[in-house]
Amino acid sequence: MSITKTQKTEVIKTYGRHESDTGSPEVQIAILTTRIHALTDHMIAHKQDQSSRRGLLKLVGQRRRHLKYLSQTDPESYRAILQKLGLRR
Repeated sequence: MSITKTQKTEVIKTYGRHESDTGSPEVQIAILTTRIHALTDHMIAHKQDQSSRRGLLKLVGQRRRHLKYLSQTDPESYRAILQKLGLRR
């Protein structure tokens, strides 16, 4: 259900501004997206897991807030991250 440390490190390397960048909105959105994909796969197998469903909805809400912030502060980066992650908006 959760992502491993190596997966998280790869996401940070791919989307970060520098190697140890963990706080930029782009990295946080990418990490949340990775976690959402993992939880979505879990929910397909375990349809009745309501606590995981609640966690999934909380992650989607967090990602939505990060995307809204990024769209207001840096629209170019917002469009780039949507394109890289394949998100619809």
